[in-house]
Amino acid sequence: MVVKGPHELGGFAVSSRGPLIAPVVEKPATAEELARRLHEAAESRSAVVPVGGGRAGGMGGPPLRCDVELHTTNLDRVLEHSQADMVVSVEAGITLEALQAELGKAGQFLPLDPFNSPGHTIGGLLATGWAGPLRQRFGSARDFLIGIRVALPDGHLASAGGRVVKNVSGYDLMKLHFGAMGSLGVIVAASFKVFPRPLHDVTVEKINDSIEDAWDAAARALDLALAPSALELFSDGRVMARFFGSPDAVNRMVTELGWKAAGSSLWAEHSRRGPESWARISVPRNALRGIVSGLPEGAQWWASPGAGIAHWSFGDRLEDVRTARAAAESAQGSLVLMAAPAGVAGELGAWGTPPPTLEVMRRIKRAFDPDGILNPGRFVV
Repeated sequence: MVVKGPHELGGFAVSSRGPLIAPVVEKPATAEELARRLHEAAESRSAVVPVGGGRAGGMGGPPLRCDVELHTTNLDRVLEHSQADMVVSVEAGITLEALQAELGKAGQFLPLDPFNSPGHTIGGLLATGWAGPLRQRFGSARDFLIGIRVALPDGHLASAGGRVVKNVSGYDLMKLHFGAMGSLGVIVAASFKVFPRPLHDVTVEKINDSIEDAWDAAARALDLALAPSALELFSDGRVMARFFGSPDAVNRMVTELGWKAAGSSLWAEHSRRGPESWARISVPRNALRGIVSGLPEGAQWWASPGAGIAHWSFGDRLEDVRTARAAAESAQGSLVLMAAPAGVAGELGAWGTPPPTLEVMRRIKRAFDPDGILNPGRFVV
């Protein structure tokens, strides 16, 4: 059979065994071509699933349909890098590793260290909102995102923000697309404020006799005059901390803490974590210890106490996930599935209890994507 257009496929059905009919795969080389392909799909009512590096492909609900996979990996250029202004603009398909290598030439970096690395694209990180341990000090990408360009189903390329740090005019559409899972448009380019590489970067760790001792050790580290830039606590009682700053300040904190020196390679190893079925628990910092302590005995997890976030490899414990989600939501937090088989995500729900703003979210979705062709079923709306 010769397929002349994506609409002729009649929809890509998803099951726990995988796709029943393969979608058309588009890999445009320019933002303009991507916008045109997206518009063509919208005109034919073809469902479009944007694809970056695929590292967060298990997040969210299973797509209800996928007629077209719209890949951004050919949009991989650094558009502009102003070392003096500490600003970089890139296309969405560039990998985080490629961008860090380019910034490293100027002694700069983007403080993103997502799990299930390497291979994340910048567009994918913005669409999913993923971050890693460095979120404790620097926040997520939305905190240093200063400009964005998005392809819309009507074929237009919309821009928000700019290439300067102080740019706050108009509606903040950047944060509207951040974490929206490509449900409102396809991110094609972004601009960021970047940071100088730290003068001193030291990692230390401590093996504790009990998990209670580990929580106490983490609390002590976070109370230091110079708090760690990242601190991770593991279900086996291990805690590791990373300090950025001047040599004198960092060495003083490390000495005061008294933990064992460790190699920086621990963080690269940690970033490769990406279990087959795992969830992110986000709660107020003061509630995290209680929520994590309520996980089943023997549970495998790692947490960022300074950020109020824990990640849990839950395996096939579906009822335990429901219990943990209820506890997180009662603490004004959430439990979101980061990856799970389609059947599990369908049964549990990827996002939890719908927020009170659900109707507003639906109205925004209809305004940007009136025919509902972008990532149907993947996001909350």
